Amino acid sequence: MKIKTFTVYGLFRTHDCQLNLSDSGLTYVHAVNATGKSTLLRLMYSILTGDEQTIRGIPFDRADLTFFDETNLVVEKEEDELRITVIRNEVPTSITIEELVDMFDAVYMSPERSTVRKMDGRLVPALEAYANELHDEIMFAKEHKDLVEVPCEDDANMTDEEIIFWSKDLKAKLDFIDEAGFSVDMPSGMRFPPTRYDLVDERKAYIGLARSLEEYVKRNYLLAESMIVYMDIINGLLTDKHIYIKDNSHIGVEMDGGTSLSLSYLSSGERQIMIIFYRLLFHAAPGAIVLLDEPEVSLHISWQQRLGGIFLDVCRLRDLQIIVATHSPQIIHDRWDLATELRVDFA
Repeated sequence: MKIKTFTVYGLFRTHDCQLNLSDSGLTYVHAVNATGKSTLLRLMYSILTGDEQTIRGIPFDRADLTFFDETNLVVEKEEDELRITVIRNEVPTSITIEELVDMFDAVYMSPERSTVRKMDGRLVPALEAYANELHDEIMFAKEHKDLVEVPCEDDANMTDEEIIFWSKDLKAKLDFIDEAGFSVDMPSGMRFPPTRYDLVDERKAYIGLARSLEEYVKRNYLLAESMIVYMDIINGLLTDKHIYIKDNSHIGVEMDGGTSLSLSYLSSGERQIMIIFYRLLFHAAPGAIVLLDEPEVSLHISWQQRLGGIFLDVCRLRDLQIIVATHSPQIIHDRWDLATELRVDFA
């Protein structure tokens, strides 16, 4: 679900405010300092993820989320009581904070995104942590490339044309996954995609193989797509260097002259774009709501002006809703049609 409006009453016990969001997938939010723009993003995220501690910690009376499908989510605070109501088709239903946890996929990026906290409480550089996370995901995919047998009782009525078309589509996706650096173990003696002649004697075997390959694609396509798109975006922004996946499945950095660099030697701006797009591609599930506060941190104007087009591309690719809070007109650049000013009404 995509958010249409977010209205908060009694924020800081001083004012009401409202955000009207674009239906394009990307909205830029701007406002003068101290009106609560960043607090609104944190509150929105805490509601979407059922973070009761943060919801209770932010002073407000009521928060209304209206979605483009006309669903409403209302959170009301009165002393120690927290009331949450979902309204669909004008029918209100009370829910618990625990039920709220599983309703939405949301990602929040604060301006202080250069470090992350580990399970043991330690703060570590975010980029290195994400690089290690990606390494583990790639290794898992490479170590689990065996095909799984999938029941296919409902395939008896498929025509040869349907099987061949289906197989060609799977082959294209397998080739794409192979570009990311990992490939499936195909059974020997079977040509894929099959021809009409292959189906004469081994129809059932080919249907079974296609079902198994379909399961493999579902397991790995999103990771492969994320890797390829990530490399394209980052390398399209970097100058004099590029990133790649090394043979040991770690992210490598290489200068155009061939000198290898550690991630720690990247500039703060380079690290920022790698962190932002890693989270967009690897942490935001398809259809998720992403809240990004001040993406302009450490970025040159030329990069700021290019971010919006890339954000829109990622929105379309993954059906995301990205809400960007910014003080920089260069981030908005030539897309003021996607910008909204935080409306504030003081009591």
